[in-house]
Amino acid sequence: MTTNQKIITIAVMVLATVIMRYLPFILFPDNKPTPPFIHYMGKVLPPAVFGFLIIYALKNVNITEGSHGIPELIAIAITAAAHLWKNQMLISIAAGTVSYMLMVQFIF
Repeated sequence: MTTNQKIITIAVMVLATVIMRYLPFILFPDNKPTPPFIHYMGKVLPPAVFGFLIIYALKNVNITEGSHGIPELIAIAITAAAHLWKNQMLISIAAGTVSYMLMVQFIF
């Protein structure tokens, strides 16, 4: 890339970031009620993303080879237990990820 192309690329990225940061405040100001659709999306998207993460994480698990999916199942159970216990998605994901990585590195 030439220097001009790099400058243009950076400028476009900065502009896109600024637009993405300010667009929600422009579309949904404080003095107007938030549309019901946005409330609905805020309620259903986090569990949907969690579901996609589970599917993505388990897509290549082969129960007929290696550890037979045991570390994955244990990590899912730890994730679910942490979520039921604390009801915090970040803590749940971190607990499952850390437990899986420790099992894979030291046990399986």
